[in-house]
Amino acid sequence: MALSQNVMDILRELYGIRCGEEAGRKLEDILGRYGDLRQPGAADWLDEKDIMLITYADNLRQSGRAPLVSLHQFITEYLDGLVNIVHLLPFFSSSSDDGFAVIDYRQVDSNYGEWRHVEWLTEDVNLCFDLVINHVSASSRYFKGYLQGDSAYHNFFIEVDPDTDVSSVVRPRALPLLHEYAGMDGPKWLWTTFSEDQIDLNFCNPHVLLEMIDVLLGYVAHGARIIRLDAIAYLWKQPGTSCLHLPQTHLVVKLLRKILDEVAPHILLLTETNVPHEENISYFGDGRDEAQIVYNFPLPPLVLHTLATGNARRITDWAKNLRPVSDRTTFLNFTASHDGIGVRPAADLLNEKEFNNLIALAQRRGGDVSYKNDHNGRPIPYELNITYYDALNDPFDDLAIEEVQIARFLCSQAIALALQGVPAIYLHSLLGSRNWTYGVQEAGRLRSINREKLDLDLLENILHDASSRRARVLNRYSELIRIRQKQKAFHPNAPQVILDVAEAIFALRRQSIDGREILIALHNITGSRQYLTLTPNQLQTNSRPVPQEWLDVISGERFTTDTQGSLTVMLPCYQVRWLTAKQQA
Repeated sequence: MALSQNVMDILRELYGIRCGEEAGRKLEDILGRYGDLRQPGAADWLDEKDIMLITYADNLRQSGRAPLVSLHQFITEYLDGLVNIVHLLPFFSSSSDDGFAVIDYRQVDSNYGEWRHVEWLTEDVNLCFDLVINHVSASSRYFKGYLQGDSAYHNFFIEVDPDTDVSSVVRPRALPLLHEYAGMDGPKWLWTTFSEDQIDLNFCNPHVLLEMIDVLLGYVAHGARIIRLDAIAYLWKQPGTSCLHLPQTHLVVKLLRKILDEVAPHILLLTETNVPHEENISYFGDGRDEAQIVYNFPLPPLVLHTLATGNARRITDWAKNLRPVSDRTTFLNFTASHDGIGVRPAADLLNEKEFNNLIALAQRRGGDVSYKNDHNGRPIPYELNITYYDALNDPFDDLAIEEVQIARFLCSQAIALALQGVPAIYLHSLLGSRNWTYGVQEAGRLRSINREKLDLDLLENILHDASSRRARVLNRYSELIRIRQKQKAFHPNAPQVILDVAEAIFALRRQSIDGREILIALHNITGSRQYLTLTPNQLQTNSRPVPQEWLDVISGERFTTDTQGSLTVMLPCYQVRWLTAKQQA
């Protein structure tokens, strides 16, 4: 398959003319093996019905069944019509980091199931696969071959003199950047951004890039709809720099996008870059040439701060500046994932006292804090290790009213459902999970606190009890999703205006792309009843008459504007209202 000029230009820019053109010829062979990977009839973009579930392949287990089969059963029985995208966290053979130290990119871990189980899932939902592109396991054939002197893996990893000054390199964890390994011809000091078991690949070697492209296309052939580029920000290393967001890294993302646009245009790229907002959205490129989706990383800590303080000022000021860069880019809005609650993206959005209060809150509520080193080698908080439910609700408060706790939690989730973008919901948030302290003790790893493995049979017994916390959270969350999916104003690219109405209420206005429907989302982020009067300017997006009749699609209540065109509503503690009206002609 002949390469486009754009693809060849990027390869030449990355590797020079001679090496770039040689890489191009080998890439043509790879593409020729896969052919056209287009899926006739596949949607080419997203809409208000798209909801992502984030889960490990083995979050749900049953005796005698592959976890992938149990997960499939849960999705079809409890989430049918609610989630249509599943981010299936790394399900390949791995040696550590819950799947992110990949031994074999092409082999499903037998503890989870087989490729046929993954492909069965694609019959009911779209799947997001992780391309763990920055590093591989020390147990992988790549690394073993490299240490044994196999010429096929020559220069696959980054050898560094241990005396090299690497102080300028930005680190995601407070661990050594270099580790020593025993090679056939003596000791080798190698680059390890994340851990001793996760050896960074050397993308200065075009053979490494070609191998990862082959893996990527294999995922597409197995039915992936979204490819998540894990830890992509650290991809290219250049001593003397921060090794973060280097121009070559962006060129690699552009290359992957160009290839997919040509052979599988239905595939979307999602970049995982847990960094401050402006750096994060740089992976949109010009809006057409890099990732279509980026995580909204400041959202989890800001929502937590908002509900913890009962003050919407910080999130209101931040959200006013949210803008996707084109109609083919959008945010992935989430509050929790398999990782902790990353706090670095909020470091510049909260003052020092507010930031420290988040750290203290997590520790008071049974969680902990992971650290990274700053440029001076000093430890600084990186993420909070705690379930989102317990971050919002003190598990040690015996006097707490569970109904209020659930309302507070669902208010936080409704914010992510209402903002411009695609919602992504972690399985443990959907189930209202609390801290898994036993898992932390067993694994000796802080992140295990929100990675509990659940027995599906026991879980179903709990969910059959409508009064249980898990059942109430799942049922009410599910109803919010069903309502959301019917509102065209919640299309990922539908216009959004943040309304500065009161510190006790986070408010925003959405309007359907065709301009016919208006939706006002109100979130009482306090434990007290709130009254609010919305002015005609806040209710309307243009010079047309303000709609008189408004329906709260959550409660079913109806409201009418007064003679001045204003609308007064009351919100009980932690209540969410989605007020809708038809745009008058």
